[in-house]
Amino acid sequence: MVDMTELSKLHGSAASAKRLKQRKAAQWRLQFYGILAITLAGAALLALLWSIASKASGAFTESYITLPVALEQSKIDPDETRDPDIIGKANWGGVVKDALKAEFPYVKDRKLKRQMYDIVSGGAAFELRELAMQNPALVGQTIDFRLLASDIADLYLKGSYGEMRPLANSGTLTVTQDGKSVQVTSSAADFADIMLQVRDDLLAKAAFNRSQADLQENGRRVFTERAAAAETEEEKAANLAEAAKREKERDRLITAAEDFEARAEAATEREALDKNSPSVLLKINGIWVKLSEISPTGGKGKPLGDLAEGTYAPSDWQTLVYDTPEALRKVSDLQAMLIETLKADGDVQTVFNTRFFTAGDSREPELAGIWGAAVGSFWTMLVTIIVAFPIGVAAAIYLEEFAKKNAINSFIEVNINNLAAVPSIVFGLLGLAVFLNFFGVPRSAPLAGGLVLAVMTLPTIIIAARASIAAVPPSIRDAALGIGASKLQTSFHHVLPLSMPGILTGTIIGMARALGETAPLIMIGMVAFIVDIPTGVTDSATVLPVQIYRWSDFPERAFEARTSAAILTLIVFLILMNGLAVFLRKRFERRW
Repeated sequence: MVDMTELSKLHGSAASAKRLKQRKAAQWRLQFYGILAITLAGAALLALLWSIASKASGAFTESYITLPVALEQSKIDPDETRDPDIIGKANWGGVVKDALKAEFPYVKDRKLKRQMYDIVSGGAAFELRELAMQNPALVGQTIDFRLLASDIADLYLKGSYGEMRPLANSGTLTVTQDGKSVQVTSSAADFADIMLQVRDDLLAKAAFNRSQADLQENGRRVFTERAAAAETEEEKAANLAEAAKREKERDRLITAAEDFEARAEAATEREALDKNSPSVLLKINGIWVKLSEISPTGGKGKPLGDLAEGTYAPSDWQTLVYDTPEALRKVSDLQAMLIETLKADGDVQTVFNTRFFTAGDSREPELAGIWGAAVGSFWTMLVTIIVAFPIGVAAAIYLEEFAKKNAINSFIEVNINNLAAVPSIVFGLLGLAVFLNFFGVPRSAPLAGGLVLAVMTLPTIIIAARASIAAVPPSIRDAALGIGASKLQTSFHHVLPLSMPGILTGTIIGMARALGETAPLIMIGMVAFIVDIPTGVTDSATVLPVQIYRWSDFPERAFEARTSAAILTLIVFLILMNGLAVFLRKRFERRW
């Protein structure tokens, strides 16, 4: 019999209280670690999504430039046939260029004209052509047409290349002609702050060159020591040659640094501006002037248009500084000035980018969309589900309900479990060797991609289906067999319907994994550049993950936003598929 007094002393002692306190502290620490782990995981996920969403925001809008476009009869349809085929053969790129030349007649240099043409997308000519072919009566008229802005202009309007910084001015500006350039002089030191910025920029360049010179000196010293310790004449000569090369580069960098420092000392008087300097632009009564020289009270530059000599009040002119040097950005000063002019006239519009969701792939970022890849993913997933689901479910029923426990079936089960962990690229190699080279399935087609992904998804479906079938209580089978049902009828009429929710859940999860796969599809050629929208499983196509991979490798900066937007779209699809799996599990879940 338990002595209650002793038991009370045992549990009421100080040692017992200490142990209880330690257990509670351990439990609290465990809860804290769990909450901390969930918080860190959630924070990492939010940071990832925020990073993707912030970069993707630029892809959901596009810019247009509205200009009056003259559809001249003599250039488009000289015989007045109103035949869409004849209209479509006209030089529509030239029509768009003529509209730009009419809008900016003062841009006359050939090099500057090429820069001017680049603010409009090459696809604008095709859109104008389609409009004229659908409405032949427009030929011979001048219409206001929205021209799609190029990726360069679009990124500039979104601030990706920085922005022009306006400066306050207080002096009266005097403009005098100096050949093709103009000399501007302010009655106040309106450019003194810019001179300080130019001086700091020169000193920063000098410091960078000196740091690089120090690195070259370190290299020279190392190669000189290697030459002294060389065992052969050939090795010694090679090291001495490298040391001499480093010494020459060091001297060049030091000379450049000294030049920058000398220019910085003299920058209080006058300094030349080049593509590596901040751009200083003046806007005088609507006429742009890019300064090539600057002083605290003025400078020298070329006007973009006809600028009259005379004096201008402080309200008639403005100074704008582009801190990012022209050499470090894709948009030129001319393009920036033209875009700002159009923007001031109200000819620039930014709208929601429906093209991103309705167009196929393109080499031009502003024309590229995900619809072709989305349709390709649909056809590929359709082949995958048609092949993988019935085979996977049938294999699971056989292994769980009919297969005997022997060495062969155990070997099959082990290999199915191993295949579920095999890297996906191995299945790509299998598809390349078997489906493409042996069976001759069309390369880059959803049929080939679907077969590869079906083989990859099969182990997942089989394992999930077997687990779901095994979860059906034996009493269901016994009851069916007891009333005279055969083994086959029991499996397909009773066990399979009851296990279907779990099977569907596993299938959807496997399909979600297949939707995000890239490596096996690259192996079978679905990385090709496909412009057309696929209409069947044998057409050439690509899929969303592969298109994301391709876009991420393109040099154009505008593809960065489109890559993030495509990733965000793919994540939405994956969330919807996993959400559907959760819904099916909750909706049809049975408790035995």
